[in-house]
Amino acid sequence: MKKITTIGTWMTVGFGAAVLLWWLFKDPTAKFTESEPGADERDGGMSSLVDEIVKIGEKFQLFGTSETSFKDTWTRFRGADYDNVVKNSVPLKDSWTGDEPKILWSVPLGEGHAGPAVYQGKVYVMDYDEEAREDALRCFSLEDGKELWRRSYGLSIKRNHGMSRTVPAVTADYVLTIGPRCQVMCVKRETGDFLWGIDLVKEYQTEVPLWFTGQCPMIDNNKAILAPGGSALMIAVDCATGKVLWETPNPDKLKMSHSSIMPWTLNGKRMYVYSANGGVVGVSAEGSDEGKILWSSTAWNHAVVAPSAVCFPDGKLFLTAGYGAGSMMLKVTPSGGSYSVEVLKEYSPKDGLACEQQTPVVWNGMMYGIEPKDAGALRNQLVCVNPDDVTKVIWSSGKTSRFGLGPYLIADNKMFILNDDGTLTIVRPDPEKYIQLAQKKLFDGQDAWAPMAIADGRLLLRDSKTMYCVDVKR
Repeated sequence: MKKITTIGTWMTVGFGAAVLLWWLFKDPTAKFTESEPGADERDGGMSSLVDEIVKIGEKFQLFGTSETSFKDTWTRFRGADYDNVVKNSVPLKDSWTGDEPKILWSVPLGEGHAGPAVYQGKVYVMDYDEEAREDALRCFSLEDGKELWRRSYGLSIKRNHGMSRTVPAVTADYVLTIGPRCQVMCVKRETGDFLWGIDLVKEYQTEVPLWFTGQCPMIDNNKAILAPGGSALMIAVDCATGKVLWETPNPDKLKMSHSSIMPWTLNGKRMYVYSANGGVVGVSAEGSDEGKILWSSTAWNHAVVAPSAVCFPDGKLFLTAGYGAGSMMLKVTPSGGSYSVEVLKEYSPKDGLACEQQTPVVWNGMMYGIEPKDAGALRNQLVCVNPDDVTKVIWSSGKTSRFGLGPYLIADNKMFILNDDGTLTIVRPDPEKYIQLAQKKLFDGQDAWAPMAIADGRLLLRDSKTMYCVDVKR
């Protein structure tokens, strides 16, 4: 019996030793996947609320009316021509003294980076009301900042580097919005009357981007043009009725990015260009093939894309993104009814113009943009390049003039740039050297990243929690 007991003891010891060795050498993270920035909050922690009943446009509040003599408009993301340039601006200040430029009014907003649109004295902005737990399209008077009405709907969201971050599309008849979790809403512009809504996640299996929706909607010939990036790459919806007019297949399984659709006319053919997560695509915007893919390229393949494509008349296409993506210049060439796509140049953020959040602006043949934080010595500086050689920086704003992730636009031959912290700078967009005209800290801001808008000499800008109206008219 002792012999049997001894053998049993040694078997137990051996088994225990084997278990100990297995425990010591086993990799407990073998089945784990690497965590990407923000991926743990891809839907703002709302995974358990996928089946939440969202009644788009269900609530309306009327606060007042407004008479105005203002006539200017800023009707969409990047303005009338999608280029962040005002062609016929009223004269604007190029310097200021004392209390200039004056903040005419300000309004608190839910935390986010949603920029405004303007139509003849009315300001439209997408917002999130944390107390009411509602997405809200809010309409303000450009004159004094008073809220005129709001159209909202219940939706559960928690902060994830902000919430709302899109710019409405506005026409004489309609306002079109996309909320943080991809709910699309169309209302009558003047009254806010609800017309229709689409939940892109439920209808097209859209994946809500990191840090919520950043794609700004487009209205083209009274059609809402949207890029779900799920079961349909792109769709067109009749603004008046909500009827889906066409759906573009998604063979490359591209996903919705923070980038927005840009219109482009190449060799007489109108198309929509979309820099998605995973590739870039051109979709026909007219004719018998409307809604069909004309060309695509997965050579441009990144997981986080915020700037929109910059399209040139000669077929060149400039693409850029942050988080180390750098930039790429493509050439799209029509040939016998089809298109070829060639990569002309691809480079890192340190080797030429690249942008993390804002889309570069083209003015008088030159391209201007703010370098990302990973651009080495040029980080966060404004730079000027020739589109024919985007790797050659003609000038930069210098080490003492850095602008973070702030927005910019051009009006009256002046570039207005907002720094992250609420500092407004006026620069002359000169092709040869950096010319700073004026600079002033307007407010103690934080994360002032939202696209700006300008109308009737009034510049609308915001930080993460407040929207301001600044008088820049000369």
